[in-house]
Amino acid sequence: MVLPQLSPNLKGKLTQTFSLFNLVKSCTQAGHTAMDSVESAKKAAAYRAVDNHIKDAYRVGIGSGSTVVYAVERLARQLIINHDLELSDLEITPQLDVAIDGADEADGKLTLIKGGGGCQLQEKIVAAAAKLFVVVADYRKDSSVLGEQWTKGIPIEVIPMAYRTVQLKIEMELGGKAVLRQAKAKAGPVVTDNGNFIVDWMFERAYDWQKVNQQIKMIPGVVETGLFVGMAKIAYFGMEDGSVKEREV
Repeated sequence: MVLPQLSPNLKGKLTQTFSLFNLVKSCTQAGHTAMDSVESAKKAAAYRAVDNHIKDAYRVGIGSGSTVVYAVERLARQLIINHDLELSDLEITPQLDVAIDGADEADGKLTLIKGGGGCQLQEKIVAAAAKLFVVVADYRKDSSVLGEQWTKGIPIEVIPMAYRTVQLKIEMELGGKAVLRQAKAKAGPVVTDNGNFIVDWMFERAYDWQKVNQQIKMIPGVVETGLFVGMAKIAYFGMEDGSVKEREV
C-alpha cells in the first residue's frame, strides 16, 4: 500500500504519517475556524470515503483540503494496524488507484472548484494520476451549480510576470472580475509552493466549464486552473445531522 504525496520533505514510512497530517493542515485556508457541526460533517465524509475506497495494496493519493485532514487521520489508524503501508511520491509511483481530496464547491455533475488554500496545481496532478478520484466535503460545499455556495471565484495559478495580462485577458473574454490574491500574513500577493501567483476569477454566470477551463489554460502565463471538470467520480458530503450524502456520476 503506497501513499503518494507531493512534498519532497515527506519521504518514509509509518513514522512520517503525522508529518503528512501536518502538511495537509498547512495547505488549508489560513485563519479558518469552523463550528463543531461542520468539523463533524467533514470527519463523517472523510471516514466514509476511506472505509469505502481504501483497501490492501492500494496506491492512494492524498490532497490538501481541510476535510482531507480527517482522511489522513483515518489512514493513520489503519497504519498502526497494518505497517506495510509506505509513503512515496509520484516520481516513484506515477499511477494511483484512488485519490481523495476536498473541494471548495461541487456542483450536481461533480465539477469542482478547488484552490482556496492555494494548492490546486499539485492537487490536480494527484487527482489526474488516479484511476478513481473521490471527493470528501461538508454540506456547505454541495451546490447545484458553481457559484451557489462558493463566492470567492475560481483560482488560477499564473506565472508572476504574466498576472496582469492574464487578468485583462480573462475579463475581456469571459467577463467578471479577475483579482490577484493577496497574502493575509504578509504584504504582497500569495506565492504558491511552485513560486507562482494566484488570480481569482469572480465569474458572473453559469458556463460550459469544460470549454471555459480550456480557454483559460490557453492564455499565455496560465499554469493551471482550479476547475476540476470530469475528474471526480464520487463525492461524500458530511451533513449537519451526522449522516453522509453520496453523489456518484
